[in-house]
Amino acid sequence: NWMKEVEIVDRLTVRVHFTEPLYQQWSFQLYQLPMVPEHIWKNKTEAEILTGANEGPIGTGCYTAEGYGQDRMIYLRNENWWAIEQLGIKPTPKRIVYLTVSGNNVALGMIFKGELDISNFFLPGVPAVKSAYGIHTYFDGAPYMLSDNTAVLFLNNSRKPMDDVNFRKAVAWAINADDIVTRVFENQVIKSNPLGFLPIDAWMKYYDEKVVEQYGFKYDPSVSKKLLADAGYKDINGDGFVEAPDGSKIELSIIVPFGWTDWMESIKIIANNLNAVGINAKAEFPDYSRYQDELYGGNFDMAINNFNSNLSNTVWSYYYWLFWDIREQQTQGNYGKYDNPKAFELMQAFDRTPVDDYEAGQKIMSELEELFLKEIPYVPLWFNGMWFQASTDAWTNWPSEHGPNYYPCTWNGRWQLGGIFMLTALEAK
Repeated sequence: NWMKEVEIVDRLTVRVHFTEPLYQQWSFQLYQLPMVPEHIWKNKTEAEILTGANEGPIGTGCYTAEGYGQDRMIYLRNENWWAIEQLGIKPTPKRIVYLTVSGNNVALGMIFKGELDISNFFLPGVPAVKSAYGIHTYFDGAPYMLSDNTAVLFLNNSRKPMDDVNFRKAVAWAINADDIVTRVFENQVIKSNPLGFLPIDAWMKYYDEKVVEQYGFKYDPSVSKKLLADAGYKDINGDGFVEAPDGSKIELSIIVPFGWTDWMESIKIIANNLNAVGINAKAEFPDYSRYQDELYGGNFDMAINNFNSNLSNTVWSYYYWLFWDIREQQTQGNYGKYDNPKAFELMQAFDRTPVDDYEAGQKIMSELEELFLKEIPYVPLWFNGMWFQASTDAWTNWPSEHGPNYYPCTWNGRWQLGGIFMLTALEAK
């Protein structure tokens, strides 16, 4: 509702009028808002929009929908794509075929045999078999993958003892993220920094080293135990687990969706880490629909999530996800219902700061970062990989650290962040 109207100036220019200048959000939306033809969509009913098949879709992309089957979608290169004339670029493949693949292991076998040209699955074992099967990854060695999003441990701030900042800090200091990176991901991901900022210039330019040095955390079980003891958490009955300061038992669960094997193994390690400092926690794996219901409804103790922490041109998108205002259903973020008006005010102030006013933006960010680390409502763990494996049987010049430095992703919402340039750089064998 902050965008008032769009005025057509000429064939290649529009002027957007706003009721409020939300600079960061607008810069983010420029990469995310799809453009669709008004004459097709303006008369559609809500039911048609929500449930219609949208056969023969019309958009602004470099491919058009050519056909589909039970296990695939087929796209044909758009020879009239606007960027051919305006930018002088054109995708190399004439067709793209999206296949339905039943699982990670199936995808790995297809890559081995050259039946898939590109995979954006998490494939265990890639570091061990990469050379033998000629699998192409972005980096030659660890971490092999670019970072795409931040995996965060959400603590339910509306439940005891997660409503206690000292308990939350104890959790943060208890977790061995390096162990997760090595044992679960085979060094295909990078451990997160304490703020959860992805290692990209657009985010890291606001990373305040002094704030992190003063208020940050790292793996140190002795600090975790001291934080618990100083806050009154003691093992009263001798079972190895601390009770709350009021003497009540603590029994917590950590949830991730069943079948997400990397996350399942990760929370087993986290549960063991918490057990080691005296926090009674166990890993649980509900099916995806139940996981989502519990996450959005706030019916959980701890949960790993990364839904809206993905790479963007502004770190505002990350904080918008972390500090989304509290509602009955937390569908867009802040799943643990962290209630701090100051955090929301700072996030909004940053949104109203022009993208090119770095000094003003940094001042706000430093204050927001300090607040986050003092409160630790949530715990950033690792940077989930932009999973990318490619076969060179049919195509070469895939993105890599040596160039071309494009974003090798076919996921929804990622084509416009560099995936299209990947297609323009490919060379047929």
